Amino acid sequence: MHHDLHEKVDRLMPELVDTLEALVRIPSVSAPEHDPGEVRRSAEFVADLLRDAGCEDVRLLELDGAHPAVFAHTAAPDAAPTVLLYAHHDVQPPGPEDEWDTTPFEPFLRDGRMYGRGTSDDKAGVIVHVGALRALEGNLGVSVKVLVEGEEEIGSAHFADFLAKYEELLSADIIVILDSSNWAVGVPTLTTSLRGLVDCTVEVRTLRHAVHSGMFGGVIPDALTVLARLLATLHDENGEVAVPGLEAHDTTDLDLSEAELRDQAGPVSGLELIGTGSITSRIWTKPSISVLAVDAPPLNAAINQLVPVARAKVSLRIAPGDDPAGAMDALVHHLERHVEWGAEVTVTRGVSGEAFAGVTDGAVYDLFRSALTEAWGAETAEMGVGGSIPFVADFAQRYPDATILLTGVADPTSRAHGPNESQDIGEIRNGVLAEAIALRLLGNE
Repeated sequence: MHHDLHEKVDRLMPELVDTLEALVRIPSVSAPEHDPGEVRRSAEFVADLLRDAGCEDVRLLELDGAHPAVFAHTAAPDAAPTVLLYAHHDVQPPGPEDEWDTTPFEPFLRDGRMYGRGTSDDKAGVIVHVGALRALEGNLGVSVKVLVEGEEEIGSAHFADFLAKYEELLSADIIVILDSSNWAVGVPTLTTSLRGLVDCTVEVRTLRHAVHSGMFGGVIPDALTVLARLLATLHDENGEVAVPGLEAHDTTDLDLSEAELRDQAGPVSGLELIGTGSITSRIWTKPSISVLAVDAPPLNAAINQLVPVARAKVSLRIAPGDDPAGAMDALVHHLERHVEWGAEVTVTRGVSGEAFAGVTDGAVYDLFRSALTEAWGAETAEMGVGGSIPFVADFAQRYPDATILLTGVADPTSRAHGPNESQDIGEIRNGVLAEAIALRLLGNE
């Protein structure tokens, strides 16, 4: 047992909680039409945190047209391994504020959790890295690099370019990505797979211009109806994805009960689950399709006319092992061939992100498991995650010999990307302690 680290982390926690609150107050939304100055302010705040934590070389990494990332480096003897600690400081837009119990960027504590946009995804990850370095007080037997990205929530749009420009600066033997979740509060977890992501915008047009819905309704279909019928073809009667050519796999790993899933997701009473197979297969290793948005007249602007054009954004999560390019082709082909009644359809391809399937064998994984188990006082679990972190594949391709570990301090009730996002404070404490123990163990090898 590393009793000194347990004591140091416990002493640090009140200050780390205050620091997380201050960081969450910066509305570092990286999405377009939000103030990029706030993302920069967040980056500068994180850089100061890393300097205060004893990092020797701290700077902002810049690319034209990109939000800044934060880099820090503390060197060790040449023979020591290099560990890169990753998190991101940008956050999702808050969405409708009336769905929040409080203002999204005015965090508050309740029942051991901090509420606010970014508390869990992923400013808690930033605090874990900072806390671990502070707990070790510069006594590092490994070379530590820190990368805190500013564009993860917009698909890491320039991440591959950052790796190309700063390849040597960011090179490492071990890459610890703290942007995932645990199976449950109190259960430390390593993430072993992620689904990939492709999306597109589909536009349906039935008329060159709007016309009177009474004079022409019944012979001319409106674009919204055609779009709705097209989107309905994406699933079969069981809710299974109906696009041919996509990979799907069953998993025999951990599974959720339907009651646990309903408790985590909060569906309306009576809502049926879609898809077939185990619940974790449906959200970890099988494809899913969601309609994220529809561009059409809002209700308060509706008039008695046939809508001539309508658009929707369609998001496809792909199973580990599937190819994003092939999946995009399959989605586009399906949309193009299933539009009805001779309407014009235009599909614009959007982002693509690789899936990830990791191997958790070897000494480094064993070391991290022991650190996680000591910090949490519970055995370390392994699980897949249905979300996508495309840059993980970028790391794997750029540094093929590096060991990549994916972990986090979120839990299924954190509501990342949703209203009332929150983070369990005890999980941050455990995450800080686990990372400090792991870095010490790596330095002693």
